Amino acid sequence: MRIVVVGGGVVGVTTAYELNRRGHEVTVLERHDVAGNETSKGNAAQRSYGVVYPWSDPAMVFKALPWLLKQDGPLKMRLPPSVEAVRFMFATLRYAWSPGLFGLNRRAMLRLGIHSRERFLALENQLDLAFDGGHQGLLHLASTPEALAGYRGTHQLLKELGIPSRLMTPDQVREAEPGMVGGGPLYGALSYDTDGTGDCHQFSQALARACEANGVRFRYQVEAERLVADDHAVQAIELTSQDGERERVEADAFVISAGCWSDFLVRPLGLKLPIYPVKGYSLTAPLSNPDRAPASTIHDDNYKVVSTRLGNRLRATGFVELADFNRDIPEARLATIRKSVMSRFPGCADLDAAETWTGFRPMTPDGPAIIGRGPRDNLFLNTGHGTFGWTLSAGSADVIAQVIDGETPSVCLDAFRPGRFSE
Repeated sequence: MRIVVVGGGVVGVTTAYELNRRGHEVTVLERHDVAGNETSKGNAAQRSYGVVYPWSDPAMVFKALPWLLKQDGPLKMRLPPSVEAVRFMFATLRYAWSPGLFGLNRRAMLRLGIHSRERFLALENQLDLAFDGGHQGLLHLASTPEALAGYRGTHQLLKELGIPSRLMTPDQVREAEPGMVGGGPLYGALSYDTDGTGDCHQFSQALARACEANGVRFRYQVEAERLVADDHAVQAIELTSQDGERERVEADAFVISAGCWSDFLVRPLGLKLPIYPVKGYSLTAPLSNPDRAPASTIHDDNYKVVSTRLGNRLRATGFVELADFNRDIPEARLATIRKSVMSRFPGCADLDAAETWTGFRPMTPDGPAIIGRGPRDNLFLNTGHGTFGWTLSAGSADVIAQVIDGETPSVCLDAFRPGRFSE
């Protein structure tokens, strides 16, 4: 089949790879001039297969207001909030208070995470891609006894699903991470032993080049404007090029992987996708003392900041902010991220020379991504992965390719069904 994939981030590129691997003729449409240049560019660099969980966590509801009021709190909201931000928050609360939904969705996301890890390992065995990637695990630090107690329940769930994990004492944490000599509080950690790392931006571009070598066509700097469809199928997509010329591209099937911009394309066809652009921030700094840097990925629960080693660089990422599409980078956000790094790994990196970034995670109010058939027979969606797009991209690309080819997907997609928001 001739298949058009709308979106050249990590989800769109992995989708193109899987479809091309199955023999389809694939074209990727991307509004930037390179692949992986929006949400995929400066994310936390963690492939956290065992950490994935829904945004609508009931336990977080009562923490939200204190976090909003705390200067270094991980949750922020631009004031006054927009109608879209308020609507998204109320929808999140509704899903958080739906009995049993969080647990069902969490298990569904973890199962997709397991599959994604398998697909990443297979992909990396098949292709020689340079992206500072690895699978050396992830540590969730416990800065309070209560945090460590909470990790025991998570450890049991992971054990039930066959995901390797360990509860660690402070001495075991420091043995695993000898560079962690800072004075931040530490009562232990939960180790996700098989989780991974990697520069998503570099990966997306390297995989795009590999796809092009195998015949995938990438069209950059084009804006997808409208799906041309009747009541049964999509015939074409209308584009606008950088110089303003309009064009129609026809295909046998279409996959929407446009992140926060996906709803714009499918809403005229009767499907509303309540995806909100949750803003995050990161610093990427050259290492000044590699011996004092993290070995892999560290989640500092004290500041809710993730620090990841990427070769000779450190990526530190934090915050969940509801600010619509505002791209400002307040110094206060960067200061908090630097505090976290210095409290755990002082002197490891030249933070004054860091590259700063902000981006928008395409978040659904209930948490799971949107994966499956859309409102037309030949329209498919693989979008809305929130903070876990890098983690789940390989798995979700494989299952949407299975759906397109009429196969039973390797992972049950009930929690990810596109039409669930109007049911």
